[in-house]
Amino acid sequence: MSRVGKKAIKIPQKTSVEFKDGVIVVKGEKGTLTRTIHPAVNLSVENDTIAVVIEQADRKADAIQGLTRSLVANMVDGVSKGFEKVLEINGIGYRAEMKGSSILLNLGFSHPIDFPLPEGISATVDKNTVIKLTGIDKEKLGQTAASIRKLRKPEPYKGKGIKYAGEHIQRKAGKTGTK
Repeated sequence: MSRVGKKAIKIPQKTSVEFKDGVIVVKGEKGTLTRTIHPAVNLSVENDTIAVVIEQADRKADAIQGLTRSLVANMVDGVSKGFEKVLEINGIGYRAEMKGSSILLNLGFSHPIDFPLPEGISATVDKNTVIKLTGIDKEKLGQTAASIRKLRKPEPYKGKGIKYAGEHIQRKAGKTGTK
């Protein structure tokens, strides 16, 4: 059995969980999330806990039990607390600004990039160089942050580009003169 999958998930107050016909619906203060559960596992919702139970005992079901437990725990955390990712922009002339429900990025290209935010993800821009993304779906939030970072990855010589807050960019030495 999966060590992660064995752990029960506590349901916080003001959060409701419904599991019916292989679909889990989690409702909380921040919103509602829905996900289809793999048929190799089943969910047991009792009192204030959710347990992931294996339907057939095999190696694949053990892995899916741990995955399902992590996904459901992220859903419960998302609707109760929410998630946040912070991106930092480094480079001369590199900046970002909010324009409605999209982010306008100037990243050293000949044109600004208009990045539309997916539904359920909101952003704020501080000091033109710090982008804070928030949302209740951890998977969608991480994918959005990765897509923004991919527009201009940090380069190793000067560190210019978009990076996650707290990410360390390993620097390389530049060219040296012959004499």
